[in-house]
Amino acid sequence: MLNYDLVVVGGGPAGMAAALKAKECGVEKIIILERAQTLGGILEQCIHTGFGLHYFGEELSGPEYADRFIVEVEKTDIDVKCDTMVLDISECNLVTAVNKIDGFLKIQAKAVVLAMGCRERPRGALEMAGTRASGIMTAGTAQKYVNLDGYMPGKKVVILGSGDIGLIMARRMTLEGAEVKVVCEIMPYSGGLTRNIVQCLDDFGIPLRLSTTVIETHGTQRLEGVTIAKVDDRLQPIPGTEEYIECDTLMLSVGLIPENELTKNVGIAIDRVTNGAVVDEMRQTDHQGIFACGNVLHVHDLVDYVTLESQLAGQGAAEYILGTAPKETVYVNTVTGNGVRYLVPQRVNVKNPNDVKLYFRVGRIFKNARVVLECDGKTISSKKKVKLAPGEMENVVIPADVLAAMDENSSITVRVEE
Repeated sequence: MLNYDLVVVGGGPAGMAAALKAKECGVEKIIILERAQTLGGILEQCIHTGFGLHYFGEELSGPEYADRFIVEVEKTDIDVKCDTMVLDISECNLVTAVNKIDGFLKIQAKAVVLAMGCRERPRGALEMAGTRASGIMTAGTAQKYVNLDGYMPGKKVVILGSGDIGLIMARRMTLEGAEVKVVCEIMPYSGGLTRNIVQCLDDFGIPLRLSTTVIETHGTQRLEGVTIAKVDDRLQPIPGTEEYIECDTLMLSVGLIPENELTKNVGIAIDRVTNGAVVDEMRQTDHQGIFACGNVLHVHDLVDYVTLESQLAGQGAAEYILGTAPKETVYVNTVTGNGVRYLVPQRVNVKNPNDVKLYFRVGRIFKNARVVLECDGKTISSKKKVKLAPGEMENVVIPADVLAAMDENSSITVRVEE
């Protein structure tokens, strides 16, 4: 039996940021458990630039961004166990893990930070006719093949889904000499950042077809082609719009699923929209001493936001361990108004003496919108935004003095006005 003040599950950007912040706040015994061979998480295969613009004020590649935190972790006495799989977390924060060096591990923790990240939605989750021919893979898998392993998945590519990974792989495959025939998106809007649409598709002349999906794959041993079709308002294929496209590779960028099996096993409440834990402003779940941050909580589009949120979780875990958290807790639930799909955090302790930032996504494109924050029916802020899109996360801030005037009967609402 090992004893630690804080166990961080996941050694990606979220886990490292949380561990470093907890150490900075005075927590002594911290261990990071990472199932991959190295720290860094998904950033290790994201060799393109665009990371760090908000946090570091400069443009970095994924490995460069990760390396800055790896170096900081190595400067501390934070213990790290890579190639280690966490199997279970008990109600008393007993972490069970396994690796090939230590074997079966049991670690008693005062607090736990969940930072397991996401996995990609696979082909099996889609209603797509066709055999299990080779050449059908998720965009993240293709990214690993090209950037880390040095393999080319194919020469003629169709990409389904316009998430950021799919857009980036459209550019990457083009640069490596492949022909990207088309990027299909079932929704009437793109799921990726505007800058990625411009830099990855427009700059390379790759067509983006909205309200279009792949309905069938062709080929038995190797993919030979796909049939695409337009979809209606109910996302159902429209008869007569079918089109055959010859290709040997189909990449899927159809969404990310937070890795919350451990979270569910503990019995922590899950938000049905984010598929992540329900948390407060310090990212503590409804289980005392367990915190969640990063993509396991809700899917981020920028790693800079992951870092900032994870530092909050690390600070919250430190306050819990050291007993410096606010003694009194009065929670008020956050409520989504018109146009807002979800809000994180889902509840706020009004006894928190600091400003609280609420992150949210909209459910559709707004071309001329205003984001309104209401507390107890009063408009606290009304921020004008020219455009809002589901692919880009937004935020509003509740000032500390507004929180101080609230009680258990108060309300917090964020909505969008056109």
